[in-house]
Amino acid sequence: MKRGHSIRLHFTVIFIGLMALAVMAVWCINTWFLEDYYQDQKLDQLEDGYRVMDRIICGAKEEGRSVLRDAQEELLRQMEELFGEETGTQGASAQEERRAVTRLAEVVRDLRDTSNVAILIYDNVTDQTLISSPRDIETMEERVQGYILGRNAFRGETVRQDDNYVIQKTFDPRSQTFYLESWGFFSDNSTIFLMTTPLESIRESVRISNRFLLYVGICVILAGSVLLYFLMKHMTGPIYRLSQLSERMSRLDFTARYVRPKHSTEEVDTLGNSMNTLSDRLQETIGKLQAANEQLQRDIDEKTQIDEMRKEFIANVSHELKTPIALIQGYAEGLVEGMAEDAENRSYYCGVIMDEAGKMNKMVRQLLTLTALEFGREQAVIERFDLTELVQSVLAASGLMLKQKEIKVECGLTDPVFVMGDEFKIEEVVTNYLTNAVNHAQGEKRIAIRAVRRMGADGARIRVSVFNTGQPIPEEALPNLWTKFYKVDKARTRAYGGSGIGLSIVKAIMESHRQAYGVENREDGVEFWFELACAGEDPDCTESRTP
Repeated sequence: MKRGHSIRLHFTVIFIGLMALAVMAVWCINTWFLEDYYQDQKLDQLEDGYRVMDRIICGAKEEGRSVLRDAQEELLRQMEELFGEETGTQGASAQEERRAVTRLAEVVRDLRDTSNVAILIYDNVTDQTLISSPRDIETMEERVQGYILGRNAFRGETVRQDDNYVIQKTFDPRSQTFYLESWGFFSDNSTIFLMTTPLESIRESVRISNRFLLYVGICVILAGSVLLYFLMKHMTGPIYRLSQLSERMSRLDFTARYVRPKHSTEEVDTLGNSMNTLSDRLQETIGKLQAANEQLQRDIDEKTQIDEMRKEFIANVSHELKTPIALIQGYAEGLVEGMAEDAENRSYYCGVIMDEAGKMNKMVRQLLTLTALEFGREQAVIERFDLTELVQSVLAASGLMLKQKEIKVECGLTDPVFVMGDEFKIEEVVTNYLTNAVNHAQGEKRIAIRAVRRMGADGARIRVSVFNTGQPIPEEALPNLWTKFYKVDKARTRAYGGSGIGLSIVKAIMESHRQAYGVENREDGVEFWFELACAGEDPDCTESRTP
């Protein structure tokens, strides 16, 4: 996945761009408008200078004072003080006249020094120059006479105009310079003035201002960018840590936690705490989902297993019932068709039918018992009972069968042995073990039943084993003995009417008791066993051995 740029870099680039745009905007405004602005300022200065000097001159003339001549002398005296020139001065006797002279001289000097304005005041009646700046006096005298007499070839574009003066923009071909000039009469209608200032200085000021602004702008951008970069590093540090935290959370690492740094902000703390809360809730939710998924998977597996067991069960039952049903049907049809005319044959046919029906009835009852056990409809009732008495009763019930098959039984349980369990279900286990031993006993045809006391981590236990002589069971077949309808030797099982359900019933009963069971091959036969909890420390719950 391609990684994007950091917020710090984005902000720095944006800052540089905005600052560059600001500097360029100011530079463009200066280039296009600053000169006009300066020119407007000069126009205002020329007009203000005219009005101030007009008030002073007209006021002095009304009082009959020679302000212009004294102002010229005052101006020359101030120049001498500034530059050390011997120009000569004459003082004014009257204090009011002296103040007016001083004011007029200050106005001329300020326009000359601060605004670069050259001034010429000319008396039209006496044809004398009353006040002039020391720069280009003759040129200014020629120009003002030309303006008055209308002989000036350099008269240019009028910018502003009043009843007594005109402000215009002119070009001097000799100096190749544009000037801003104001000329006309004061209100006494006899005193002429000319004020001029070069426009080139304005343009030069604009160029210098733009260069200075450009240099300052570049320095400000560079310095500001470096400063902003490090400031953003400090500001985006918590955000970067939060992004790392979210990345770990995306990998389901819920051990990642936001820890408030020493210097933090309320917004970052709120976001970090929210991420911690989100992490906890995600962990809890995902845990529940995983548990639900596991349970669902178990349910699915269980359903699949049940379906497979159902299919297998139907197939096995169909297979087991097919033979007896076929025999019953065949012998019944023989009876119907008169194949058994004599009483002996009829009795044989009926005997086969009854025998096969009995096998079917036995298998159905076993299936019902097994189904009830597997689905928990028959809960084990755990109680204390005498195991010796139970085994002896089972042997007594099977005495006729043992006698018919000439099987010798050795039982080591003579004294009472008290255990904990469901007496009726344990009787079913002992009966199935004994029946299985009777059907598979070979050779010397001996069955041995014994009970041994064993100590385990959870207390004393009694292991009951049923041994029969005969052929050992193949090792690969031992784990399958407890599966419904499994038969090691199908022909032999069919001969004695076995269905392969008895050991499955044993498995279901022992699992309902949560007790161990199993089978082992011995040197001369096979031994099946199961265990039960000993009923306390009863003195009768002692080790019993086979003789």
